[in-house]
Amino acid sequence: MKMRTVWNAALRCIGVVAAAAAVGGCTSVPAGTSNLHRDTAWGPVVGTDDSAASGSWHWKGVPYARPPVGALRWRAPMNPERWSAPRAATAFAPACVQTGRLYGPGLNNRYDETIGSTLGKTLGSEDCLYLNIWTPASHPAAPRPVIVFVHGGSNITGYTADPVYDGAALARSQDVVVVSVNYRLGVFGFLDAAALKTGQREEDSGNFALLDIVKALEFVASNIQAFGGDASRVTLMGQSAGAVNVYALLSSPMLVERAKPLFHRVVALSGGISTAATLPKGAIPGVLPKAVWATRGEALLLESLVADGRAANEAAARTLAAERGAAEMAAWLRERSADAVLGVVRTRLSARGMAASNPIADGWVVAPDPIAAIRAGRYMRVPVLAGHTRDETKLFPQLFALRPDLGGTSGRLLDDAAVFALASRYDAEAAPQTSVEQWIPKAYLPASTPTTGYDARARELDRLWFSAIRDDVLDAVRSQQPQVWDYEFEWDELPTPFDTLFGAAHTFDLPFVFGNFGPSLYSRISFTRHNSAGRVALSKVMQRSLGAFARQGDPNDAALGTNWPQWPGRIVFDADASAARIEARGAPR
Repeated sequence: MKMRTVWNAALRCIGVVAAAAAVGGCTSVPAGTSNLHRDTAWGPVVGTDDSAASGSWHWKGVPYARPPVGALRWRAPMNPERWSAPRAATAFAPACVQTGRLYGPGLNNRYDETIGSTLGKTLGSEDCLYLNIWTPASHPAAPRPVIVFVHGGSNITGYTADPVYDGAALARSQDVVVVSVNYRLGVFGFLDAAALKTGQREEDSGNFALLDIVKALEFVASNIQAFGGDASRVTLMGQSAGAVNVYALLSSPMLVERAKPLFHRVVALSGGISTAATLPKGAIPGVLPKAVWATRGEALLLESLVADGRAANEAAARTLAAERGAAEMAAWLRERSADAVLGVVRTRLSARGMAASNPIADGWVVAPDPIAAIRAGRYMRVPVLAGHTRDETKLFPQLFALRPDLGGTSGRLLDDAAVFALASRYDAEAAPQTSVEQWIPKAYLPASTPTTGYDARARELDRLWFSAIRDDVLDAVRSQQPQVWDYEFEWDELPTPFDTLFGAAHTFDLPFVFGNFGPSLYSRISFTRHNSAGRVALSKVMQRSLGAFARQGDPNDAALGTNWPQWPGRIVFDADASAARIEARGAPR
């Protein structure tokens, strides 16, 4: 009876939707979509019936916060302005403003040829705080579990319109509600600058991206029932930088102190949240000292003043900033165009090694030492499912140049433009049109050479990076609770030479998680008729495990054919050309 009341309320505007005009920033609603009307706390939205093509209904571009533009740049997200006329939620909102990279949106906020022609250029919009919702194309008998996905991209790039992240197949196959979230990126999402301080501790943290994700979770908590979702079974899932952000929120003092949790399970794929204090010697931390970010914040202001011609050098800029005061400097920074801000990052800050973005350990939004907080029991005590790929670092062989013990020079000959040009037009059904020698420097060949070969260097980089941060956080959580699981993705049935170049690389598990093997960055070099049956079978098993976890907080499912051991055990996901191969293994180290 309760669900019937909800659906009646959600559908009560039938008959007026198609005629609604744009009001208060809303767009007009297409005819024939009135059955997709849903009321949110801020106003009604109307989605798309995609049941014929994907078996789903979806609502795209739903605002969860006010646009963080002008005076609201580098402020905590605020509730959206209310609207009254039905608002079309039928297209992805713009990607958050960023510098174009391989994993970015291009000119058209979709996967197309413009990704290759806009590398290094400013893309997207600051008006980007929107989310997307997919459900099976049916009203549920009971509220469905909810999966909220946070995309990766080093916290400087990425977009929810990436076709790999389309939630339709996952929603339909697992009878869940899938939500994907835009959040501020780069210096717009993470900035610790003294001139911006207001005395409000969330805002002063500089973790605007994390506050965006929290705001989106608050939207889900208040509104997801209207879309058939169960607000008491929310899984927060992130990959790569998204996983870093998810772990930051898992251990956030701000969220730990909340009386009511915003999420009830965590899925973290290929990420961690370690400072250098808890990692092996030489390992690569994801959480840097707060002073590092404060220095970067100051550098952004000073270098911007120099770039704008207001000061001759950094010393003169520092004097000018002191004379004019914090309020004037903050207002001036907010008046700068996004392109001008990112231009300073691309040129001046990058040259100083200050172009990265990551959670800032302010002590409130992000714990001073998240691993220590978890080991002390100060975290959101929820079931955790982690995942990693066997060859994470084969996506980043340029980083072999970091240190002599990794090789000292880049492991990739092609730049991003060349990689995109080749990958986007490749015909994997034909004979190989490229070779490892065109990609990998001679110093790392043959790839299988012990110690110095490409494979060995990638394994060593992984030991110091992805494996180190994975083990650190999962060991910490396991010290407090038994509900911790991990998978290793080992599928590498790519055609030659990509089986060597990438293998089971970072991000290569995502098409299997979402069930999307259509056009995307690496699809043309990865997916063939020959490997179709095995990868589709593997995707179904992985999705069923994720669905089980979202429903019950445990990924064990009959499709596995074996028991998934808790950490430090793991499940290995693999497939040959025709069938999935699932194996339970003991401790991975």
